[in-house]
Amino acid sequence: MELTSTLLFALALYLPVVRPPAADLPAPPAADPPVARLSSGERVVVPAGTYRPLFTGDNEPSASAVPSFQLDVRPVTNSEFLAFVRAQPEWRRDRVSRLFADTRYLAHWSAPDALGDARSEAPVTHVSWFAAKAFCAANDGRLPSEAEWEYAAAASPRHADGRRDPEWSAEILAWYAKPSAGPRRDVGQGPPNFYGVRDLHGLTWEWVLDFNSSLVTSDSRRGGDTDRNTFCGAGALAANEPENYASFMRVALRSSLEAPRVLGHLGFRCAYDVQPRSIP
Repeated sequence: MELTSTLLFALALYLPVVRPPAADLPAPPAADPPVARLSSGERVVVPAGTYRPLFTGDNEPSASAVPSFQLDVRPVTNSEFLAFVRAQPEWRRDRVSRLFADTRYLAHWSAPDALGDARSEAPVTHVSWFAAKAFCAANDGRLPSEAEWEYAAAASPRHADGRRDPEWSAEILAWYAKPSAGPRRDVGQGPPNFYGVRDLHGLTWEWVLDFNSSLVTSDSRRGGDTDRNTFCGAGALAANEPENYASFMRVALRSSLEAPRVLGHLGFRCAYDVQPRSIP
């Protein structure tokens, strides 16, 4: 029996958040030393590291290596996506195939090739996975993998591992706990994280390349007793990081998505392979 996205979402919302009294909170650790960054326009290079998936099977490693990659500093904006659909009109909302985008695709724009009241520097939403993937390909990029996105998003402003910043973790959880009708500000206004990436939290949810790899069944969780692990509480205990409520919510959303689907609070950014340097 599959653990549905609805149950995962309920789990993320209702598991208690246990925090020590404010007076007992330890002093925040010193910030990590800065990493050497290479930038190309609005991109940063995220150094190689390790990603721990929320769920892994019995014979799967609990962590996997993430090679270095480039990532857009901020999500794609309405104005950038408008330039894309004007250059590739097959992605206009009045021309796109319903195989690639549902009827709400770019519904917040006033016309197929005009923004109207949609803010030009706000993150573009109401875009399908197919459309986001095509945009990135047109810009010599791709959607980030789930491992890449989660690895970059785990960094706080001071640390590569944001779990060392309890106040930051609490702020992130507070945003995920509130219903979202769409982005309330423009891109680039959030603080940069340790790698220099902005707006991974607190603005929109974002597509990833392998979003449907988040589908979770009882067989995909560790512990052997698949009947027991079908239920929410036991399934959470079988997770690699059962205290990571925000990750549970992202898994729940990704598990509910289909590639043509669009949402008013779902946008994207692009990733790029790091090109090897030539040796003189």
